[in-house]
Amino acid sequence: MQGEQKKRCKLAHILAIFLIVLCTVSFYVCSQEIYKSDLHEFEVERVVDGLSHPWGIAFLPEGGFLVTERFGNLRIVSKKEILSPPIEGLPKVAAAGQGGLMDIVLHPQFSKNSTIFMSFVGEFKGLLGTEVVRGVLSDGKLTNAKIIFKAVPKSRGGRHFGSRLFFLKDGSLLVSLGDRGHRPNGQSLATHPGSIVRIDVDGGYPHDNPFVRNQSALPEIYTFGNRNVQGLFWDEQTDNIWATEHGPQGGCELNLIEPGLNYGWAEVTHGRNYIVGTRIGEGTSRMDVAPPVFYWSPSNAPSGLTLYRGDAFPEWNGNLFLGSLRFRGLSRLTLKGNEVDSEERLLEGKIGRVRTVVTGPDGFIYILTDENDGQVLRLQPPS
Repeated sequence: MQGEQKKRCKLAHILAIFLIVLCTVSFYVCSQEIYKSDLHEFEVERVVDGLSHPWGIAFLPEGGFLVTERFGNLRIVSKKEILSPPIEGLPKVAAAGQGGLMDIVLHPQFSKNSTIFMSFVGEFKGLLGTEVVRGVLSDGKLTNAKIIFKAVPKSRGGRHFGSRLFFLKDGSLLVSLGDRGHRPNGQSLATHPGSIVRIDVDGGYPHDNPFVRNQSALPEIYTFGNRNVQGLFWDEQTDNIWATEHGPQGGCELNLIEPGLNYGWAEVTHGRNYIVGTRIGEGTSRMDVAPPVFYWSPSNAPSGLTLYRGDAFPEWNGNLFLGSLRFRGLSRLTLKGNEVDSEERLLEGKIGRVRTVVTGPDGFIYILTDENDGQVLRLQPPS
C-alpha cells in the first residue's frame, strides 16, 4: 500500500513539473504578440531592459550597440545582448529636469578612429546648457574626452535642451538645441538655444553656414525658430533632413530642414498656451517662416525619428517612423514627395514613453523607452 502511494506521489510530482514547464512555455509564446499594421505584421522583441531613461543609441560596426542613460551613464550592449557596467571617462553630466546625457553618434570614420560624440547638459555656476563631447572608445573606457561645443548662453531651469545629433554627408554634425523655455531665444540669431547648429568634428563651424557673414549672428546656427527638436534624420537617398519638434498644447511639428530658414517659434505656431489655451505669437503662418510639413493637435510630444530603408519590412520603405512620449507609441507616416500622405499609429499605450526610434543595420526598427526601467525593443517580422 505504501509503495502504491509513493508511485502516485511521484507521478503527481512529475505531472506538476510538466504543467509548470508547459505554462512557462505557453506564457513565453503568448507574450510574443503579433501586431498588425496596414502593411505588415510584426512582433516586439525585448533586446535589453534595466536601463534608467535610455536616450540615445549607436550601432557598432562589429555588432552590438552603445546606449546612453539620461542620468549620466553610457553602456555597451554586446552582440549577445549583454549589458555592460557604466563606461568610465565621461564628463560630469548635470541630470536636471528634461536633460542629462542625451544623444550619441559614431564618427563617420569610427572603424578607424573609434571616436564617438555625445550631447549632454553641462553646468557652470548653477546655469545649464547643452554641450557636445568627443572622445575615443578604448577598452571599455572613454579616453581623450574633449568638449567641442557649448550652447550659449547657459540659463536656469530644466526645460528644452534638444538634443539630437546627426552627421551629414559632408562630415559636418547637426546638433538640435531647445529654446530652454525662454521664447525669445527662438527668433534670436545671437543665442544658440532655439536653433539647430552645424559644426565640424573639432567644434568649429563650416564656412558655408548660412549666417557666417552676419555679424549679429552666431556662425554655428543652421536654422532658427526651433522650440525643441528631438528627432533628426538625414536621408541620403533624397538629401532631405527631417526633424520633429515639440509644440506647446498642440503645434508639434514635422519639418523639412533647410539652411537659413526660420521655423517660426515663438512668433508663428499652431501651439497654444498651456492651461488657458490662448494663442501664441501672431498666428499660424507668415511669408518669411517655413511652414511645417505636418503638425499634431493635440500634441503627441514627438521624439526620435527614422526614415525606414530596409529589407525586413519592404512595404514600409520610404516611411517615416517617430516616437510619441505622450501617446506611448509610434506614428508611421507615408510620404508623397515631401508631403505627408497618411498617418498610422502603432503600439499606443503598449510600450511606454518612446524616446528614440532608429533603423538598425539588420533592417529592424529599434525603440528606446523613456522609463525608470527603460528598455531597448526591436520591431521584427513574426518568427
